[in-house]
Amino acid sequence: MDIATVPHTLVDSRGSTCPGPITDLALAYRRAKVGDVIELWATDPGVRPDVRAWAAKTGNEIVSMEDQDGKIVVVLRIVKR
Repeated sequence: MDIATVPHTLVDSRGSTCPGPITDLALAYRRAKVGDVIELWATDPGVRPDVRAWAAKTGNEIVSMEDQDGKIVVVLRIVKR
């Protein structure tokens, strides 16, 4: 499955501190369907362990997590509701 061709939601949490980015992710997740992709942008470095814990707890997949242009970009695939 090509990530670029599936429904994609961008969650821009730049400037928000913990727990803001994870709260924003959880809100997007509530609207997502299995197979959707959520891309989270954040500037708080705490988002890395928070997203790992969230993915483990919910059973969803982290496709990538990287630094890009002063932000942390996390791409998640919804595999479980």
